[in-house]
Amino acid sequence: MNQKILKLENLLRFHTVFRQLHSLGQRRMLAQWNHVFSSAYPVWTAQLCIRPWQTDPLIGVVLSQYRLLVTKKEERSQKSQSFSTKSKKEVEVWIGMTIEELARAMKKDIDYVYEALMNTAIDIDSLEAHSRLDEVWIKEVVKKAGMKLKWSKLKQDKVRENKDAVRRPQADPALLTPRSPVVTIMGHVDHGKTTLLDKLRKTQVAAMEAGGITQHIGAFLVSLPSGEKITFLDTPGHAAFSAMRARGAQVTDIVVLVVAADDGVMKQTVESIQHAKDAQVPVILAINKCDKAEAEPEKVKKELLAYDVVCEDYGGDVQAVHISALTGDNLMALAEATIALAEMLELKADPTGPVEGTVIESFTDKGRGPVTTAIIQRGTLRKGSILVAGKSWAKVRLMFDENGKTIHEACPSMPVGIVGWRDLPSAGDEILEVESEPRARAVVDWRKYEREQEKNKEDLKIIEEKRKEHQEAHQKAREKYGNMHWKERSFLKYQEKKEQKHLQSKEKEEKDSHVLPIIIKGDVDGSVEAIVNIMDTYDASHECKLELVHFGVGDVSENDVNLAETFRGVIYGFNVNAGNVIQKSAAKKGVKIKLHKIIYHLIEDLQEELSSRLPCTVEEHPIGSLTSLKHHKDDISVIKTGMDCGLSLSEEKIEFKVGDEIVCYEEKEVPAKTSWDPGF
Repeated sequence: MNQKILKLENLLRFHTVFRQLHSLGQRRMLAQWNHVFSSAYPVWTAQLCIRPWQTDPLIGVVLSQYRLLVTKKEERSQKSQSFSTKSKKEVEVWIGMTIEELARAMKKDIDYVYEALMNTAIDIDSLEAHSRLDEVWIKEVVKKAGMKLKWSKLKQDKVRENKDAVRRPQADPALLTPRSPVVTIMGHVDHGKTTLLDKLRKTQVAAMEAGGITQHIGAFLVSLPSGEKITFLDTPGHAAFSAMRARGAQVTDIVVLVVAADDGVMKQTVESIQHAKDAQVPVILAINKCDKAEAEPEKVKKELLAYDVVCEDYGGDVQAVHISALTGDNLMALAEATIALAEMLELKADPTGPVEGTVIESFTDKGRGPVTTAIIQRGTLRKGSILVAGKSWAKVRLMFDENGKTIHEACPSMPVGIVGWRDLPSAGDEILEVESEPRARAVVDWRKYEREQEKNKEDLKIIEEKRKEHQEAHQKAREKYGNMHWKERSFLKYQEKKEQKHLQSKEKEEKDSHVLPIIIKGDVDGSVEAIVNIMDTYDASHECKLELVHFGVGDVSENDVNLAETFRGVIYGFNVNAGNVIQKSAAKKGVKIKLHKIIYHLIEDLQEELSSRLPCTVEEHPIGSLTSLKHHKDDISVIKTGMDCGLSLSEEKIEFKVGDEIVCYEEKEVPAKTSWDPGF
C-alpha cells in the first residue's frame, strides 16, 4: 500500500484510539455502579475492535477519496515514465558525418556539439563546421544530449542519376571541313619567342610587358598575305610556366620550337621538346638570331639529335628554318612551312552541332566579370549559347577577338574571348555546349556532387586511419596503467597532461616562427596556377614549412588582409594592385603585401622571406695575432717552427697538452639561406 496512505491511516487510527481510551475511563466509572449489566464482551470492547473508518463515516469517506486520488496519481506517473522512455528522441547518424550534419540531425546548433565535445580527448580548436567526426565522438555527443542512436548507411540507398555532359561521338567524315592550324611557340627564355610573334601579328606585346617576358597564355589569330590563317598560342617561355606550356601543347596541332643560334639547346628547350612528345605534336624548328656573327645553326641541329629531334638535313622529318625575329628575315618561310605541315596533317573539324572547346586562360575583368580565352574545337559558338566548363557555366553575352573587337560567331580553331560566366573556370577546363540553363545547372551540380563524394571517401579513409591510431594509443595507455593503483595512475596522468601542455605551447611558439603562411593573388588563372606549381616543388619543409592559405584571381582585397592577419601570413600579388585603403589596413594590422610584375622576382622575394624565418648560423672567424711573445726571458716578435715560446692567457682553468693548437677567433651570426631551389 502506498506509504502516504499508510501514514494517514496510522494517524487516524491513533486519533480514534485516543478517543476510545478517553471513553474507556468514563465507562469504568459507570461499570462500578452498573456491574450487574456486565457481560463476556462489553460494548466498549467491541467498539475498540472496530476499524477507525467504520466508527467515523466522514473519516472513512475522506480516506477512501484520498486513496483513490493517490492511486490515480501513481498511474499517471507510471504512464508518463513509460511514455518518456518510449518517446526518447532517435537521431539518425552515419560514420563520417560532419559537425554541421550532426547538429542538424539533433536539431541543435553547432555550438551545442562543440560544448558536448569539451573536456574530451578531441582537439576542439582544430574542428570546423565541415570537420568529420569519428564514431566515438558521434556517440559521445548523442549520449550527452540524452538521445537515442540510430546508425544508417552513408546515404547510399539512393543512387543519384549521372547528369554530366560529355563530348559527342566522332563526327561523320562527310561533315568535316578544313580548319586553321593551332600553333604553339615554345623554347627557352630570351630566345626570341615573343619577338617572333610580335613580327607576325604586327603588335608590340613585348614592349608592353615587364622585362620583355610574357606573363600568361594568350591566343591570337594571324592572317598571312596568302590568305591562310594560323592561330598562335603565345605560351610563356619561363621555366616557371612549364605546366601551362604542357596545357598549350594539349590543344595545339603544331609546335614551333625556337632555339637561339648563338646559345644552343638549354634546359627549357629540352622541357619544350618533352611537352611536344607527350602531346604527340609535330615540331618545326625555328633557329633564331641567325643575324648574329656568333650564330651557329648547324651546331644547334647537332645538339638536338641527342633529344630525338632530327632535322631534314640529317635524314629526319623536322623542318628547320633559319630566321631572325628581330629583323624579320625568313619569317614568311616559317609561316609557309607551318601551312605546308598543316596541309599534310589534313586538319579538319565539324562546324555543326553543340560547341566543344578548351579554356586557354581565365581572368576577372572589373567591367565584364569572369572572362575566358578559349579555342573552339568543334561546332560554332554564337551569342546566347549555354556553356559548361569545370564547375562553372555561362550564357554567352559577348564574344571578342584578340584585338577586343566584338564578333558574332567563332568557328573551329578560332581563339575567342567569352563573357557571361557565372563563376571563373580554370585554364585547361573542357568547354561543352548544352541545350538550356537548367541542364547547365544540373551538370554543374552533378560535378560538385561527384567531387564531394570523392572527398567523402578520402575523408573516411583518413578517419578510419585516425580511429585505428586512437585505438592503438588507448590500448597502449591501458597496458601502461593496467597494474597501478588508481591514485598512482591519476597522479601520473596529471603529470603527463601538465608536461604535454608545456610541450604544446613550446611547439606552438616554434611553429609560428618556422612556418610561412602565404596568400597568392594573380591577374589571371594561369599565372596563379603557375605560381602554385612552383610552390609544389618546395622541398625544405624541414627548415621552414610553407603553407598556402589561399589563392585566387583579382586585386588584393580586405578579406585577403584579414586572412593574412589571422594566419600571420604574407600576401604575394602578381600583376595585381592593392589600393591605398587596403595598404593602410594591412599596415595597421601588421600584414606584409608584396606586389611583383615578374614571376621570378616574386619567387626570389619568397626565398628571402623563407630565409628570414630560419635561425641564424654561427660562424667562427679566426683573428690570428697575440699581443706578446717570449723566448726564454727575451721579448721577441717572431717564433719560428721548432722554437719554444711562452704566452699567457686570462683563463686559469685551461690545461695544455702536447699537440694542442692555439687559435684566436671570433663568432659571428650569419643569416641562414633556404636550401629550396625552384629551378631557375
